[in-house]
Amino acid sequence: MPKRQWPGWWQWDLELTPHLLKRMDDRRFTEMDLRAMLDGARSYRADAVPGRWVIEAPRGRRTWEIIVEPDADLRVLVIITAYVAG
Repeated sequence: MPKRQWPGWWQWDLELTPHLLKRMDDRRFTEMDLRAMLDGARSYRADAVPGRWVIEAPRGRRTWEIIVEPDADLRVLVIITAYVAG
């Protein structure tokens, strides 16, 4: 399945939240793993929280969901959390 056209914020620098850093430890993935998931991301959709997006990305045999929030003022993509989908 070809990737959708990604919005402009897709190219912005990343900002990792304290919540994400905790979840990375809990869910046993690193920043390098996260960046690899984002590089291989398949699609995105609007989140239930206005202004946030769900990025669907593979990691191993599972699909992960990465919640992001673009910050237009700072031009950074804030990574809120990541978890196995489903």
